[in-house]
Amino acid sequence: MSPEPQKGRAPSIRDVARLADVSHQTVSRVLNGHPSIRDETRQRVLDAMEALKYRPNRAARALVTSRSRTIGVLSATTGEYGPSSSIAAIEDAAREAGYFVNTANLAASTPAAIVDALKHLVLQDVEGLIVMAPQVRVFDVLAGMAMDIPYVSLQSTGQSDHRALAVDQIAGARAATQHLIDLGHHEIVHLAGPQDWIEAEARMRGFLDAIIDADLRTHPPILGDWTADFGYYAGRELSRYRDFSAVFAANDLMAIGLMHAFRDAGLDVPHDVSVVGFDDIPVAQHVSPPLTTVHQEFREVGRRAVALLLGELRGEPVSQSEEIVPALVVRGSSGPVHAALVHY
Repeated sequence: MSPEPQKGRAPSIRDVARLADVSHQTVSRVLNGHPSIRDETRQRVLDAMEALKYRPNRAARALVTSRSRTIGVLSATTGEYGPSSSIAAIEDAAREAGYFVNTANLAASTPAAIVDALKHLVLQDVEGLIVMAPQVRVFDVLAGMAMDIPYVSLQSTGQSDHRALAVDQIAGARAATQHLIDLGHHEIVHLAGPQDWIEAEARMRGFLDAIIDADLRTHPPILGDWTADFGYYAGRELSRYRDFSAVFAANDLMAIGLMHAFRDAGLDVPHDVSVVGFDDIPVAQHVSPPLTTVHQEFREVGRRAVALLLGELRGEPVSQSEEIVPALVVRGSSGPVHAALVHY
């Protein structure tokens, strides 16, 4: 019998069954990993699938198994290095475990937009959800929707109704600020992230903890939007006052914008002002001067998120997730406070 199906159509499960000389129910059992199939029968079916170039239809398999083998990812950011790296790692780890990934990116962070994105994922029959949208309002919406599928977040919200995989943002921000304090800086400004962002709040808290413990004067934080453009704008404004000797920016893009503005204002980094960022994006080591920052393992975060969610789907006992501690990377943008800047 020829292995070729009728011309003009894709091979079906019945074509595989005919070529392997088994029933289509047997082919279905092979596809779903049923333990009752003999090894030689399973191999005959696999050989027929390969000869026909047969690819199982995911929708049909979902009807048979009541499982879509799909993980949903809810993301509030697109294009940035950190989230993109985590999503790529999530997709790699999911594929290794036999899962597909369906991602919904929030075009806006309004409650209506969040609900629409979640409904889209639910309609795709995702078995579980990874939340990479780090705003408090996202979790408020999730709680209000009473989701009946397990989900894992990449930020700790203090809630106990889901598993959280947290990077210790507070410890990272504290290390960055303490580094500046150890260099002799007593007047340190914080360029923060947007309000309602869990990461921004945690990094501000780490900054304030270090400042308070060192009994230093607290400058009002500047609320940014994560962009280099805002960093440049803030740097131009800060250059007019000079009542500080260092800036800790809540992410690298704002820090790079800051350094650009300081350079345009005739200030030398780090002689006149030290700058520290957060994230350690690839370009951070190539700007002038290379940026001191806090390194995050974004791919490791994505990999662990999949492992945590799959454990939930398998019904494994819930255990406390170990926080990932970021590491300070010292480069050329931070240096000892200049003698003329110690007192104002």
